[in-house]
Amino acid sequence: MSNGNTVDNTPRPFSGPFQPDDHVQLTGPKNKMHTITLRIDGEFHSHRGVLRHNDILGQPDGSVITNTAGEQYLALRPLLSDFAMSMPRGAAIIYPKDSAQIITQADIFPGATVVEAGVGSGALSLWLLRAIGPTGRLASYERRDEFATIARGNVEGFLGYTPENWSLTVGDLQESLQERFDDHTVDRVVLDMLAPWECVEEGSRVLKPGGVILCYVATATQLSRVAEAIRSSGEFTNPASSETMVRGWHVEGLAVRPDHRMIAHTGFLITARRLAPGTVLPELKRRPSKQDYSAEDVEAWTPGALGLHDKSDKSLRKKIRQAESRASHSRSRRSVDNHKPASEVG
Repeated sequence: MSNGNTVDNTPRPFSGPFQPDDHVQLTGPKNKMHTITLRIDGEFHSHRGVLRHNDILGQPDGSVITNTAGEQYLALRPLLSDFAMSMPRGAAIIYPKDSAQIITQADIFPGATVVEAGVGSGALSLWLLRAIGPTGRLASYERRDEFATIARGNVEGFLGYTPENWSLTVGDLQESLQERFDDHTVDRVVLDMLAPWECVEEGSRVLKPGGVILCYVATATQLSRVAEAIRSSGEFTNPASSETMVRGWHVEGLAVRPDHRMIAHTGFLITARRLAPGTVLPELKRRPSKQDYSAEDVEAWTPGALGLHDKSDKSLRKKIRQAESRASHSRSRRSVDNHKPASEVG
């Protein structure tokens, strides 16, 4: 960490006795969590007493500390997922559930050269740095200077230093990437931005054959547009898209049930792999259409394009008979009720 004009690149410990400058997650009696940074002679104040930092320093991870009012707190170093959810945010973060899928679906490996665009608050940068290890290289790009400043602070705040294998450039990926990377020298490209389709061409230029491009988008319209951009480039495999939902479970004795709340839609992930230069992707075998459609027809969100199938005439006639039968039954019942004395209706 920075101290005057010197820089201490000693990594923050993630195990062992608590030391000054360590992050500590305190869990109180009502399961409320507080994240603090340990300081010599520091204090954590709540309406239920004072917990002295000196009582935590030197204790092993997972200790229980008692404050001045007799309240007990469980002290643990926060996991990266905990830190990501509680760190200062400039832009919305990528949730841990999506970060985990990004690491998996993009196949981020130790020693990889990764380009990331749209740093936001730095949550995904931390996961990528952990996955590539000290021998990898992460080049991050962020258009907004204030977001980049927050991301730098969060990365240094969690790790305890700024990694030498991480560069953070404030600017446009399309303008900056060509100056940094030669053709086919990058293993993975991860785009978390409003219009990732604008960077597909530049991403395909720097990716090695077989490399992965992954885009994180929030809406279905963004998903559709980036998928079409990947397909129309002719330089990638057919894109695959998904979303991830996480639902916890309440497990206490025989009371086992799903939680009432879940982390549902946060965003879509879409991935594709770079083809070798000059390769033409074989066309997928699809069910033959009853008539020819132009590209404009497919783009118009026809039922066929959405995977919906027309019902047969026989099936439609059956549905019509069912609907008419229910309507007739309802009319007959209303007619009978209308001829009954008022005392008998209902």
